[in-house]
Amino acid sequence: MRPIAFALAVLAAAPAAAPGFAAPLCDQFGFAGLLAKCNRGAPIELTLASGQPLYAGDGPVELQSGAYYELHVTADGSAELALQGPDFFRAIWMNEIVIEDIEVRPMAIDSLEFDAAGTVRLSFVAIKPGSYELKIPGSSGDSQRVVLAIR
Repeated sequence: MRPIAFALAVLAAAPAAAPGFAAPLCDQFGFAGLLAKCNRGAPIELTLASGQPLYAGDGPVELQSGAYYELHVTADGSAELALQGPDFFRAIWMNEIVIEDIEVRPMAIDSLEFDAAGTVRLSFVAIKPGSYELKIPGSSGDSQRVVLAIR
């Protein structure tokens, strides 16, 4: 029985001592839990446009595991474009996808495709630490992808 108690004590203390450990965004989650307002990171804005960069920021988008985020993807309608990132979509818990005020609560997605201009809003909780990318399928340029790092 002692080895089990010792192992549990080590596991309980491990996250606080692990390198790269990040504290939660808020201390009191309340009734909303992980979706609490204090646990929300800044929205991530992406633009799908022919010949334009996908993401306007520099470097990877830093996300914190356990924090709630919104990803806003806006297509300008200049071309039929998609956004794919199956590894990223499996590293998060998807709360909902909102398209023209229609809420969808999917189990999983691989990609989104825009046939016309519009905006989609994905709300999610970052879960699995790692580095992931969202990109326009068939493109090879660095400006046609964005790296999202979950810490």
